[in-house]
Amino acid sequence: MTQQLAHVALLVHDYDEALAFYTEKLGFRLLTDTPLSPGKRWVLVAPAGAGSAGPALLLAKADGPEQQSRVGNQTGGRVFLFLTTDDFWRDYHQMRAQGVVFTETPRQESYATVAVFADLYGNLWDLLQPTAPA
Repeated sequence: MTQQLAHVALLVHDYDEALAFYTEKLGFRLLTDTPLSPGKRWVLVAPAGAGSAGPALLLAKADGPEQQSRVGNQTGGRVFLFLTTDDFWRDYHQMRAQGVVFTETPRQESYATVAVFADLYGNLWDLLQPTAPA
């Protein structure tokens, strides 16, 4: 049996503002934007260097008060998503120049160079460059 994680749904208030953040500020690629019904779309984005078969974010417009209350806090304030890079400092400086807010100073851990940033709704992400194996 072969399985892999395909998509992670991320609750958003508005498709277009979320799409602009992920493509313009983080440099993600738009994979698909398909209308489903009035007010609903299938919007997938992925990091620019990710393969077409890799995991993607499904930007899911929150529907109703309960989902709206979870936008920006799907994990109770814990880091939710992890964006790896081959050049931490390049991406860190580029993201800051685009207005991405980092909530801490970059640090070196045994496993990676890492810093936490917030998306446009406040979801926390790790930007990390894994440490090369010894």
